[in-house]
This record gives sequence, C-alpha cells and structure tokens, in this order.
Amino acid sequence: MHLVGASIGAWRMAAAKLPDPSRAFERLAHNYIHQQFDVEAGRKMPTPQSVSAGFAASLAAFFAQDLEQVLQHPQWPLHVVTSRGRSLLRGGTRMRTPLGFAGLALGNALSRRSVGAFLERTVFSSVGEQLPLRLSDLPTERLALTRHNFMEVLRASCSIPFVLDAVRDIPGAALGAHWDGGLVDYHFHWNYTEMDSGLVLYPHFQSALVPGWLDKVLKHRHRPTPGLSNLLLLVPNPQWLASLPGGKIPDRQDFTRLEPAQRIKLWTAAVAESERLAQDWDDWLQRGCPVDALRPL
Repeated sequence: MHLVGASIGAWRMAAAKLPDPSRAFERLAHNYIHQQFDVEAGRKMPTPQSVSAGFAASLAAFFAQDLEQVLQHPQWPLHVVTSRGRSLLRGGTRMRTPLGFAGLALGNALSRRSVGAFLERTVFSSVGEQLPLRLSDLPTERLALTRHNFMEVLRASCSIPFVLDAVRDIPGAALGAHWDGGLVDYHFHWNYTEMDSGLVLYPHFQSALVPGWLDKVLKHRHRPTPGLSNLLLLVPNPQWLASLPGGKIPDRQDFTRLEPAQRIKLWTAAVAESERLAQDWDDWLQRGCPVDALRPL
C-alpha cells in the first residue's frame, strides 16, 4: 500500500509508519493543536523565519528516534510531494518570490498547465520505490527519500508561502527552493487510471478534489474526471460537519480569528468529535462494506 501526502498530509502519512501509529496520530494532533509562536512587537503574525525554525524543531523531535522505521517500512512505501520553484520562484528570494506567485496566479487562472512554468512537482519516494502511476499533466521530478533529506523534504512539503520560508537546496534534488506540495497538488486530482492495478482510498474533508491551491476559487476545476474512476473518496456527512464547534472544520484562519485558549478548546473538541467518523468507518467495514453507502463522485 503506497502512502502519498503533501503538506500536512505528508506529516500524517509519515506518522502512519511509526511503530505505534495510533499513538503517533494522537501526538500529531496534540502538537498541531497546541502550537503557538511568539509575535514580534508591531506585527500581527510571527515571522516566517520563526515559524520555520519552530516547525523544524517539532519535526526533529517527532521523527528522529524512529526515522529508519519511517524510511524502510516493508509494506507501506512513502511518497512526499513538494513544489520546486522555477523561473522567478527558483531561488525563493524576498524580492522575486511575490512577483513569481503573482505570475503563477495569473497563469493558473488561464490554464493549469501554466503552473509548470513556475513550479515543478517533486515526488520523494522511499528508496527503491516508485509512485505507481505516471504523472504527465505537469513537470514532475522523482527522487529518493533518504535519511539525509527526510526532514528537509517534510518541512518543504508543509512550507506555505509567506507563512514559512522555502526550503532551499534539498540534498539529492536540483538546486532551488521547495515549497508546500499543495501549491501544485492541493488535493491529488490525478489520473489514477494510469495505475497498472489497484484502487485509491482518499480520506478527505470535502466531496470535491481541487487540483491546486490556486484552483480553490475556480469551481469548474472541481468536477470529477474519468481519471478518478478507481478512487474511493471517504468523506464526512455534511450534517456531521455542521455539528462541529463553529459549524466548520478548523482552519488556519483560526490562528488570527481566535485567542489561543479558545482555538485550542475548539480544535480539541473537533478532534474528539472525529472519533465518530472512525467508528462509522469501522462499522461499515465490519458489515462487509455494503454498497448502499457508496455514491458517485
């Protein structure tokens, strides 16, 4: 079973390969919910440098002891996706980066294929493994995920532009700046029919797969395509979503909208409520996966 992740999904997939995955997911949720960063005087948000430093320390503490287990799991190859800058985004410099992302946004609005002029999808895979499908929609580089680059790759895959710094010159990769994998693949809306065999299980928070981060407002790109015909999307019921604190899934805006104690309380409650999803999923499996629960995308 191949585990594929970008952004926070990469952290989740890597956590699944630790010796005690259940405990690892609990730690991940606790650490993510309780993260706080000092804000310098005169600023509303912490600097990207301070967030990047704190995130790097968190990843090292989380994975360092069991890194070999993550990299060499015999049954679950891991694939982490980053977005390597090209053209104006290649160096990740303070002057060129805003111009590069402005060009990326404009080009993407005209055609998703223009993303390849600014970003290259980079897939770092467990040594000796390959992602089991071709990716011909955009420029794609396939590289090995090793003990020498794991921390940098995972940090890069979560590096939201202007919130964290880009990760530059990852060992084993071409020189340049790597950003959040969600920029290219916000959700993995790929052509899965290119796989030789098998199915794709996608636990998700909504019923649409949005190709790239900048496609969120382009509703016409959210429609299902034939390439998803062998994909099973595991999605919460909208009624469950409405029952969450605030009537929505927690998101990054809560860091500025809520006081830390209030945010932590609401996010913790949302995680507790999500146990109901796990129970429903297990019940469906125990009942033999009845098809009456399935719907077309």
